[in-house]
Amino acid sequence: MKRRLFLKSAMASSAVATVAAAGLLTPSMVFANSAGFKAKSDAAGASSASAGKGSFKFKAPKIAENGAVVPMTVDASKMNDVTNISFYVVNNSTPLAASFNLSGAAVGYVSTRIKMGKTSPVEALVTAGGVMTKVSQEVKVTIGGCGG
Repeated sequence: MKRRLFLKSAMASSAVATVAAAGLLTPSMVFANSAGFKAKSDAAGASSASAGKGSFKFKAPKIAENGAVVPMTVDASKMNDVTNISFYVVNNSTPLAASFNLSGAAVGYVSTRIKMGKTSPVEALVTAGGVMTKVSQEVKVTIGGCGG
């Protein structure tokens, strides 16, 4: 075995072990496509009525010309104690497109670009004060922006 290959393997395995030991890489994060995550998303719909729909602003295009880079923005800056903002694309093979964990005095504002395989409802999930709120919007993905 070559020395460089051994050192690369040792460094990679120690990095993975450190991340796993710190709790940053948990099975719930790795397997977000599981039935448990979908059940959690459905539960968010039930709790959104109690938290007040529209307590944050979700901005997504109605028509996306390129499904590889679809811009999404969530503005939950007026909500207190925001701990997580996630984007869930219902018809993607891996529904969880992005998830951001916030802590401390972080402002609840996220702007990102996600990948969409086809036309689908996109759900923005915001967890604030232990209550999950969901807002959904349909995004149509076209090829070349021709409306097809």
